Order: sequence, then C-alpha cells, then structure tokens
Amino acid sequence: MEAAIAACCAEDLDGVAPRVAAAIRYSLLGQGKRFRGLLVMASFRAAGGAGDAAGLAAAVEVVHAYSLIHDDLPSMDNDDLRRGRPTVHRAFDVATATAAGVAMVPLAAMCAHRAASRIVPNAEVGAILEELMRAAGAGGMIGGQLLDLRAEGRALSLAELERVHRAKTGQLIMASARIGALAARADDLRLAAFTRFGDALGLAYQISDDVLDVTGTSDQLGKTAGKDAASSKSTYPSILGVDGARNRAQSLVEEACRVLTVAGCLTPDLDRLARHVVERRS
Repeated sequence: MEAAIAACCAEDLDGVAPRVAAAIRYSLLGQGKRFRGLLVMASFRAAGGAGDAAGLAAAVEVVHAYSLIHDDLPSMDNDDLRRGRPTVHRAFDVATATAAGVAMVPLAAMCAHRAASRIVPNAEVGAILEELMRAAGAGGMIGGQLLDLRAEGRALSLAELERVHRAKTGQLIMASARIGALAARADDLRLAAFTRFGDALGLAYQISDDVLDVTGTSDQLGKTAGKDAASSKSTYPSILGVDGARNRAQSLVEEACRVLTVAGCLTPDLDRLARHVVERRS
C-alpha cells in the first residue's frame, strides 16, 4: 500500500502546480495508521479476492488524507498538528492546503480506476469508483463535515450525533470494506455483510476518537487533544460518559465481527483490525 501511495504521487501529479504537489506529498507520505487502506485489503482477501488490492487501498487513503487537510483548515477545526507534524496549511499556507485537498479527489479517482482495472472487468470498475466517490461526497464525508460544523455549540441528541458521525467518519470506513468486497466480486449476501460490518466499525471508530480526545495527550495522538471540548462539540463521552462511550464502541465491534462470522467471512486480519478500533491509543 505504501508503494502504491508513492506511485500515485509519482505518476499522477504531472501538471499540478509544484507547491500544491509538494503539499499533497507532504500529506500522503507522512506517518498514518492506514486503517482504511488496510481494511480494503483485508476485506478483499476475506471475500475471496485474487490479485493486488493495494492500489485501491491507496485511493481510499488519498481521500482520507484530503479530508484531514480540509478538516484542519482555519474555517473548520483550525488545527496546528496532524500525525505529529504541522498541519498542511501550517507547513504551507491556507490557499495551498485548500487547493491540495481539492486536487486529491481526482487523484484518488485516477488511482482507483487504474487499480480496479487490473483486478475486475471494465464493466465493474465503475461500481468501485462510484462507491468511493459516494462515500467522499455530499451524502457522505463532505456532508458529515458540514453537519459537524453546524453542530458546534449545540447539545445534540445521541441520534443526531450518530447521524453526523456515520457520514463524516463512518461512510469512508464502510466504503473501505465494501470496496474490498466489490473488488473480490462478492455476491449480494456477502456484500451486505461487509456493508453492515463497515457501518458498525465506522461508528465505533469515531466513538473511540471522541474518547481519545478526552483521555489522550497531544503527544500520544499526534494531534491536538481536547479540541472537541474547546469547540463546544457534542461527543459520545459528553452524552454517555467515558465508560458508556467505550461500552458502546465495544458493542459495535462485537456486532461487526458477529455479522462477518455468520457470513463465514471473518478472518484473523479483519478481527484484528476490528479489535484495534477500541484498543488503539492514537
């Protein structure tokens, strides 16, 4: 996957303004957990895929990295630290960071198209691209970012909070599981299982993020701790308490694993990724 990400940077940035290209490389080639990309590859293998899904994993990571650049902008979370380094707009400037994020959407599409064309028939490449762009778009991640901004300073109900986070964080994680299954040409029943797995895991991931924002330090997280409280955001710990939020995340992980177990698709890799969601410290 790291090689595929590097290849995207090497092959697909021709014609991009040098400073913008440098900002994209800065965002993509730095440290990252690569959780979503790993989920693509593990789901691909678990669904019976043959071939190399690393390029699809790279495409998902490009979309994720773009979302982090824009999340950190002064007009959004106004953050200075990401993955243990200055955020892109601090390392470069706001205009460059904004342009880099926008440019990464077609970059992800190019990476995904090239990778999908190598492992599925041309008629099915479009379904994978559609899945990635849907998750990244107004009905998914971008829409969730807007809901998150509008929620600042408001006391949300648990249902309202879950709506925000199923879009902002959950959609791309669910899409990662689905893209792996689609690339493996899973049948409808198995695809539905991976969809439910990814949906539960995506919400659990955001709950864990909320808990870590309260309990972790900036050094541990590689980003500024305590930002949610500083922005007067409703969070799972603020509604359920820290222990209640942890229990909710754990129950979602158990549900996710149970769904794939019933479908006969839970592999050790997917089980480890699911458990990591609630065990991680950053």
